[in-house]
Amino acid sequence: MYAIIETGGKQYRVKEGDTLIVEKLEAEQGDIVTIDDVLAVSKAGKLTIGGPTVDGAKVEARVIEQGKSKKIIVFKYKPKKNYRKKRGHRQLYTKLVIEKINA
Repeated sequence: MYAIIETGGKQYRVKEGDTLIVEKLEAEQGDIVTIDDVLAVSKAGKLTIGGPTVDGAKVEARVIEQGKSKKIIVFKYKPKKNYRKKRGHRQLYTKLVIEKINA
């Protein structure tokens, strides 16, 4: 059994026991998060596709960790104009483990 969920503007294919990293969610470490945006569910070989979401389907996940990813450098440069900007960015993330798919 697997489900396709949407969170943080991205879509993920998940099954029970999976660990995934998503955009930051407002939850503490150890909390249970319920994701209602379930786009499709496959159960016993039968695929149910929502329009846009499957009615009554939910995915429960436990928050393992809140953190920051590696730093990326954004460097803007224009030749011959003495224009340079160097900025860094660290994206916040939430690490989840999928506990239950209710369909």
